[in-house]
Amino acid sequence: MSTPPPRPAPQRPTRLVRRGRTPGLRTAKTVLAAVVAFQVATWLDTTSSPILAPLTALLVVQLTLYETLATGWERVASVTSGVLIAVLFASVVGLTWWSLGLVVGLSLVVGRLLRLGPHLAEVPISAMLVLAVGGAETAALGRITETLIGAGVGVLVNLLVAPPLYVQPAGEAIAELAGRMAALSEDLAAALAGPWSRRLADDLLDRARGVGTEVARADRHLARTEESARLNPRGRSAREARPRLRNTLTALERVHVTLRTLTRVLLDRTYFVPEDEADRAWTPAARAALADVLRTVARTLREAGAVADGSAVPTGVDAGRLSAMLDLRARLADALLVDPAHDAAAWAQHGTLLDAVDLLRVELAAALQPPSATWAPPPLAQAQVRAVRRALTRRRRRD
Repeated sequence: MSTPPPRPAPQRPTRLVRRGRTPGLRTAKTVLAAVVAFQVATWLDTTSSPILAPLTALLVVQLTLYETLATGWERVASVTSGVLIAVLFASVVGLTWWSLGLVVGLSLVVGRLLRLGPHLAEVPISAMLVLAVGGAETAALGRITETLIGAGVGVLVNLLVAPPLYVQPAGEAIAELAGRMAALSEDLAAALAGPWSRRLADDLLDRARGVGTEVARADRHLARTEESARLNPRGRSAREARPRLRNTLTALERVHVTLRTLTRVLLDRTYFVPEDEADRAWTPAARAALADVLRTVARTLREAGAVADGSAVPTGVDAGRLSAMLDLRARLADALLVDPAHDAAAWAQHGTLLDAVDLLRVELAAALQPPSATWAPPPLAQAQVRAVRRALTRRRRRD
């Protein structure tokens, strides 16, 4: 009898308006920055088509205030380099298919020499844009001026009109991660209650490994939240939310590793026995006990998701649930009891499984634990100070 594969992970819902945000605020800020930059460039009569001003403003207004200051010079350098390259080629050879190729190639080389990193592509984009609207020598200064105008307008709009914090996206990403892990736990429990096979064990392990992409995504969102609190007059809410979000995410990361270990142990034991005996790799009592553990894990994960998105307050796991999980662990240990002299492999695999259950209990309690420490963004020059200290230390050692 063929075993149906586990249901696929639920797709992340698409929402035009996210809870906790003013609808249309970010869109309105982007439009405002682009329009103001274009109008300022028009008043200053930089060029006949001052399109670089709104383009730069559009790029800058999407950033946090710290990103704007930390990487603003890279954006200005990338656009300015592209403008100068385009002006040079337009005045010497004009626009042809081969000159366009040279412009793009030279732009990428210059971008790498300037170490522009993620802004590398903006050099050829700016160059091609200038070639499209006209790159006469007299327009070079105007195009550079437009770039500076756009950057300045973007910074001002970001500073004056609700500087972005990105707290809600981080909370939602962590909650979605918890929901996906809860669904995995529920599916694993359901699989243990039905026919077991190597294919099913493979599919569940693949799903457990796939959750790693959601962990990385949530971590990126939280890092952006931490960055948005720097230099932000509205940063207090991000500083207050960060300990709760980081506490929950750290626990979920460890729960993910433990769930992956658990599914790997289930797979290893399944492959240890002959394929036609896969359904007997784990006893019915062990499978039932582990399924109950996983259902409790799923409920607790959903509570952790509610803490992350702000719909619940972290109060810790109640004593009754901790006691119930200990009882389930003891029941599972009884079902997995085996003589190591009779089956040494099973004894080691069962021990690893019980260790995973212990870790799940500890980390789930941590996910719901109220944070005990406050958080503040690191000083702006912290990295530079560390670099200077390392240089001084190396110098003293040489002396």
